[in-house]
Amino acid sequence: MSRKAKDRAALEERIGYKFADKALLERAVTHISALAGGATRANSYQRLEFLGDHVLGLVISDMLYRAFPKANEGELSRRLADLVRKETCAEVARAMDLGPALKLGNSESHAGGRLRATILADACEALVGAVFTDGGYQAADELIARFWKERMLKPIRPLRDPKTMLQEWAQARGLPTPDYRELARTGPHHDPEFRVAVVLPDRPPAEGKGSSKRAAEQSAAAAMLTRVGVAADKLDG
Repeated sequence: MSRKAKDRAALEERIGYKFADKALLERAVTHISALAGGATRANSYQRLEFLGDHVLGLVISDMLYRAFPKANEGELSRRLADLVRKETCAEVARAMDLGPALKLGNSESHAGGRLRATILADACEALVGAVFTDGGYQAADELIARFWKERMLKPIRPLRDPKTMLQEWAQARGLPTPDYRELARTGPHHDPEFRVAVVLPDRPPAEGKGSSKRAAEQSAAAAMLTRVGVAADKLDG
C-alpha cells in the first residue's frame, strides 16, 4: 500500500466511515493543482464541495431544529451560519487531520497548502459530499454529528455585526477587504441620510442607507451578505 493510500485509510478510521467507492474519497481530497494535463476540473473536489456544502447545511439545520426546540428562526440562522462557515469547516478538517490525505500539486504543496484554511475547508465540504454520495443521508448525518455536534451545543457566539461578517466571509475566500463608497448624503445637517455601496470583485455592488455613515455601511454589508446567502441581522449604530 502506498503512503497516500495509507494516509487515506487512516483518514477513514478517523472519520469513522469506510468508502465502498474509493474513487469518491480520492476525488474528495484532490485539489485542482494536482490534476494532470488532460484531466478536467470534475476530477478535483470542486463538484463534491458544492454538494457537501448543501448537505452540511441541511443536516446541521435538522440537528439545530431538533436540539433547540425553543429557538426562533433568527437564533437558528445565526447558529447555522456559524457552524457552516469556512472557518468552522477548516477547524473540523484539522480535527480530522485531513491535511496529510490531500492530493496537491507540487507548487501548492510546497507553499503550505495542507495547512491553508481555504483548502482545508473546501476539502472538508467535499468529504461530506463524498460520504453522502457513497453512503446516503444517514452516513452523512453520522459523520456531521461526530464532528459538529459538540460545536453545535456550545453557547452561541456573540452576534457579529454585518461589516465584520462580510470581511470574514471575503477573507475566507481569498477576496480583498470590502470597499465602502459613499454615494449620497441627503437631508438636513441635524438629520442626514447616507447612502453607501459596498464593492467586492466580480459582484454587483450592494447598497445600504442609514442615519450615519457607519449605519449605512452596516446596512450595505447586510445586503451583500443576503445576496451571497449568509444570514445577518441588520444592525444600526
